[in-house]
Amino acid sequence: MSFIESMRAATPKTKARFAGAVYFTYFILAFTGAAFDPHGAVARFLNVVSLAIYAVLTMIFYFMFKPVSKSVSLLAALTSLAGCIFSVMQMLQLTRYVISPLIFFGCYCLLLGQLVIRSGFLPRILGALLVVAGVGWLLFLFPFAKPLATVTEVFGILAEGALCLWLLIAGVSPARAEKPTGGKKRA
Repeated sequence: MSFIESMRAATPKTKARFAGAVYFTYFILAFTGAAFDPHGAVARFLNVVSLAIYAVLTMIFYFMFKPVSKSVSLLAALTSLAGCIFSVMQMLQLTRYVISPLIFFGCYCLLLGQLVIRSGFLPRILGALLVVAGVGWLLFLFPFAKPLATVTEVFGILAEGALCLWLLIAGVSPARAEKPTGGKKRA
């Protein structure tokens, strides 16, 4: 059975726990890569692997949130994958164009936050945190926001870390995951 078939067949709780485990693995590799010299071979390898894992996480989230909104989930996935691709290209110096991956990851957090808020199977506060983190990543691109760099990074890590831990520990509400609210009021 392929990965895509496995994701389609998995229960919402299984998808959520798997997403949490993949997210956690991404965090461990990304932080380990950041601990090394950013231009060293070990750090570069760990960062490329962590981005590949983030791409897998993106696909898991696509399938998790597809019932909430197929179009927004697809847009979010494409945005995140573009950020991963640009990050790897810049890390490996495969492009002379400098496009900040934060453009993509900021938009991804905004879209993912919207999906979490609308889903009904995850706490809305997690979605709100992701939206604020997305705005922070996008503000980080402007020179006036450079003094807030540390605050932005910490808040972004906390928002995504909270989602990671929630998925790992609590998973999703199975009844609501089968029929997400999509932002509509229930009768």
